[in-house]
Parts: sequence; structure tokens; C-alpha cells
Amino acid sequence: MENILVLLHVDEAGALPKSAMETVAAGLELSAKVNAALAIGIIGADVNEAAKSVAGTGARLLAVSGPEFGQPRYATDAAAAEALCAKAGATVVLAPAGSRFNRVLPGVAHRLKGAIDTHISGIEATGALTVTRWFYRQRIEAQLQRTARPWLLLLEPGVAPAWQGDAAAANVEAVQVAVPGIRTEVKGIRAPQLDEQTIRPDAKLLFVAGAGWTKKQADGETHVPQAETLIQGFLRATGASLGSSKSLVDQAADQQSVLRFMSHLNQVGQTGATPRHPKGLSTCCHGEEPHVVGWRFITERRAVNLDPNCGWARGKADVLYVADAFEVVEKLNAIMQSRNAAASGS
Repeated sequence: MENILVLLHVDEAGALPKSAMETVAAGLELSAKVNAALAIGIIGADVNEAAKSVAGTGARLLAVSGPEFGQPRYATDAAAAEALCAKAGATVVLAPAGSRFNRVLPGVAHRLKGAIDTHISGIEATGALTVTRWFYRQRIEAQLQRTARPWLLLLEPGVAPAWQGDAAAANVEAVQVAVPGIRTEVKGIRAPQLDEQTIRPDAKLLFVAGAGWTKKQADGETHVPQAETLIQGFLRATGASLGSSKSLVDQAADQQSVLRFMSHLNQVGQTGATPRHPKGLSTCCHGEEPHVVGWRFITERRAVNLDPNCGWARGKADVLYVADAFEVVEKLNAIMQSRNAAASGS
């Protein structure tokens, strides 16, 4: 008989992020399949609002709270997670894969003499509990079964629809934890301004730039400053997330002109990221297989390229626009600016 614990932490505002609600949905589904008890454990400085948001699940609610648990810190997070797992008597622990839990839960599994698997993309319970996980940057898929318990599973974002329910009064069981010695403290967060941040995982649109933006154009000259202005204007107008082909981010090593706001962190593809966005728009990129493999979870794919025979035209894009990306993006920016101005005026 399994006991399932969904382990969560609140964000800076004291709420549960989307990935947490996806894990809640996965926990509810799994508990129904195996007819197991479900508990939800929450870590944070103040968990009251978070607990209310999941009270409608009917799950047992546990919490470790207090100012010491508001900041991501290995010592306090590990102690809190260990205490919640013990209190719930959990044999299977589901948690959202993020920087905070990815860092902490392997150590917690060792403390509990259990096992842990990361990059989980699916859970089946027909017979023995079986999980599907990714290897090699989501290129290889495997199915695993384990007899070791507790079994901690870090779920990838997007593996389940986020649970939605009305907030309700919550009966939360407070779990007491002896606060370990604290040697680190977060003094503040230094981050780019919103309009300077180019990687936005929750954006509805992924905009990918290819090396064509920095190559010679129809007049025989390069127009990198204009390319930067157009791309940044599009990102500001749409709130899109910025991706890049490998060839574009590699140009810096070849002493070629580059887009100053682009880095290898923006790279999408076989050796880059595999983002999940409802829509994607590729510009000045040929759409070859190593790059396109990073688009496997993009629902709707469109591309702009002057070459009608590029890789995107070979069944890899839902729509291919054979056009000059400079002209297309300039026109899109004008349309978006006009719409945004009209909306702000109303």
C-alpha cells in the first residue's frame, strides 16, 4: 500500500507556482489509480494562502513554515522536506523539478535511505508503479520501476495540466522542525529588468533567431544594430521568450558580429534547451534537425525564411513564410505598437 506525498514550496509572493499545481494534479491522478492516501506538504515562510489554494483537493495538508524556511537554503529545505516525508509516512514523493528541489531532494532521499529519479515525464500504475523519464537532454526516454521506498520523483514542467480549484478553508497540520545551524542568508536578488530578461519560460510565444540576422542582406551589407532593435522591439511588444540556433550563439568564438543580448543560455536544440511554449516563431533559421529537435514540445510552429527549401519547409513547420525576416518583424512591431497604444489609450 502506497502513501503519496506531494511536496511543494511557495514562491516569493507566498503562492504556489504553476509547476506546483501540475504536480498536485499528477498526485491526485496517481492516488486515484493506486487507491492510495494523498498528502500535500508545503514549505515556506507563510503557507496559509498556498494551503487554501489546494484545500479543495481533499488531501491531508502538512506544512513547515516560519521565517527560516522562506529562503531557498539547503540546510533548512532538506530538514523541512525530511520532516514532511516522515510525518506523511510517504512511500512515493512527487515534487516539481526546479532549482530549489533539484538541489535538495537527492540529499533527502539519502537521509531517508530511499531512491530518487529526476526528469520524470510520466507515471503509470497499471500493475507495478512505472515512471517515464528523460535522459540526455530529453533525447532518450526510459521506463523505470523501483522497489526502494521512499521513492522521490522530480516531475518536469508540463507533464500534467495544472490543477484548478477554488480556494477553501484549510486544515493544516504544522510539522515542527529543529532549525539546523544557518550559515547562509539571501540578502537580495539581483536580476535584469523585465524588458532586459529574454528567457521567459511561461511566455506564450517562443521567438527564435538564427544566424541569418547577422549575415549580409540584399544590399550586400550586414545590419546587426537594426537586427538587435527589431528583435528587442518584438520581445517587448509581445512578451515572447527568446531562443537561438547554435550557429548564432557560436559566432562570438569565430570573431563574427553577434547580437549583444544573446548567449548560449538562449540556445534551443539538440545541445541546448527544449522549451515548452504554446507557439513558436523561427526567423532566419534553416530548421535543420539538430535545432528542430528542441522544438518537440512546441504546439504550433511557424517560420520565416527567404529559402523555400529550408528545413522548416520539409514538414517541420506548420506554416512557413517565404519572406525577409527584417521586413516581417518590422511590420509586426508596427502592428503590435499600434495595438498596445490603442489598448493603453482605452
